[in-house]
Amino acid sequence: MKKVVIILLLMIPGIQSQATDTYPKNPNIDIIHYSFSLTLSDQDDVIRGLTRIHFVSKKEGINQLRLDLINKTAESDGKGMEVEGVFENGRSLSFKHENDALWITLSPTPELNSSTTIEVRYKGVPATGLKIAPNKYNERTFFSDNWPNKARNWLPTVDHPYDKATSEMLITAPAHYQVISNGLLVEESVLDNGMKLTHWKQSVPIATWLYVLGVAKFAVQYVDDFQGKSIQTWVYHQDRDAGFYDFAVPTKDAMQFYTEYVGPYAYEKLANVQSNSVGGGMEAATAIFYDARSVTGERTERWQNVIIHEVAHQWFGNAVTEYDWDDVWLSEGFATYFTSLFIEHAYGKEKFVATMKDSRDKVYNFYKDNPNYRIVHDNLNDMSKVTTIQTYQKGAWILHMLRHKIGDQAFQKGIQSYYKKYFNSNAVTSDFIREMETASGVELDDFFKQWLYQGGNIELKGNWKYDAKKKKVTLSIAQAQKNYRFSFPLEVAIYSASGDQSKIEKVDMTNASEKFEFDVADKPARIDFDPNTKLLATWDVKGR
Repeated sequence: MKKVVIILLLMIPGIQSQATDTYPKNPNIDIIHYSFSLTLSDQDDVIRGLTRIHFVSKKEGINQLRLDLINKTAESDGKGMEVEGVFENGRSLSFKHENDALWITLSPTPELNSSTTIEVRYKGVPATGLKIAPNKYNERTFFSDNWPNKARNWLPTVDHPYDKATSEMLITAPAHYQVISNGLLVEESVLDNGMKLTHWKQSVPIATWLYVLGVAKFAVQYVDDFQGKSIQTWVYHQDRDAGFYDFAVPTKDAMQFYTEYVGPYAYEKLANVQSNSVGGGMEAATAIFYDARSVTGERTERWQNVIIHEVAHQWFGNAVTEYDWDDVWLSEGFATYFTSLFIEHAYGKEKFVATMKDSRDKVYNFYKDNPNYRIVHDNLNDMSKVTTIQTYQKGAWILHMLRHKIGDQAFQKGIQSYYKKYFNSNAVTSDFIREMETASGVELDDFFKQWLYQGGNIELKGNWKYDAKKKKVTLSIAQAQKNYRFSFPLEVAIYSASGDQSKIEKVDMTNASEKFEFDVADKPARIDFDPNTKLLATWDVKGR
């Protein structure tokens, strides 16, 4: 079976030679750990950094290390980073910093599988990535926003999700600030000069966009714990009451649901943090950032759903991370669908169906202007296009249709197997397909080919006729979308003259047009498609 599955996967366009984004990966270098020491000031926006990078050489003869770090140039309005020196064991190393890349000459050349630690000393004003600006109360704050590849504006890193690493942040800042970052708090010490050192350590490997820093005058609440891991709220001190109320729920319930449905929570804590650097939410590992407007004191449904979505990302995107930006739906489509699954679990089927219908509307609104958009990118090189509404909503619908195709039990089994196998690691779409085929025993190559690797969406037009003598309905259906054809199961609801749903017929649509006959007791009042909200499609059905 395994060999058959691999052969089928290789038949899917885009999988035989797996599409990859154009980032210059170097799998011969494995970054193990970053230690970021940063000094922040109220006198200016210059950050002063010392980053220690611990890596392993996976190939003999590697004599250069490439890092991403935005240059300060004459055209950058004084923003960008200046490298003051690179060191190994106190010895200076040669380097070249140009075109937003830092090339470090490794001398002597590291031996195979040897580990090396180098230090990069630098300073500058970030153009983006770390926002230094007043918050809505006109108080100075420092908040990161690394998505998707902006960490390079203030941190020397391999700024791509393929190389996950553990990390720590040692932040020296004026003592009136509180500091939040990834992982667990190791130290908080007031220094002699009115400054304070705050040290956070993340012991689980994560992608660079998930590194997080928030520095502000916070109100902090230790809300609860989940399996011994702290659940926290960090909000502007002026928003203490409203923020503590808003963020008290539903974090723990969502963590419980995802743990039971998917697998264990990967990290040491989970903090919900009010910030001024993001719109909506940003799923940074262990410390989720939310738009300052999220704090209303009203626990609105909109912001509750944002919390659920960002918590879902701790599983999908954070613990299991896409190896390439081409496969970003493995983050966003999954987090979107698992938000809906939690809503179904916590608030009922009707709410779940409403979320899926809303997602369907968004898919088709986007589709009007982008009929050829495909979910898995093909060698993405423009990071402004890494996500669209389709990555979220159509990605979620693909999982929803997969769930109905293979059944709830096989779907959950495949999700759990996928999560366990790639836990705290990276995956591509073909890895997910392989796990779902193994779990279900169903060949899924055609399903994923049409939904992930081609554009288009299903648009159905149909008409039906009633034959009183034969007591039959003849239904004619055609796929009206241009350029693309789909094969899919379709449920047809036949409504009696009283208006009640009298029966559901299930048919398979495999051609551009099909004709079906159904036995009926009387002339139907109407016929409709997809009464149980299982298919991503639109339809126009007329009858007589």
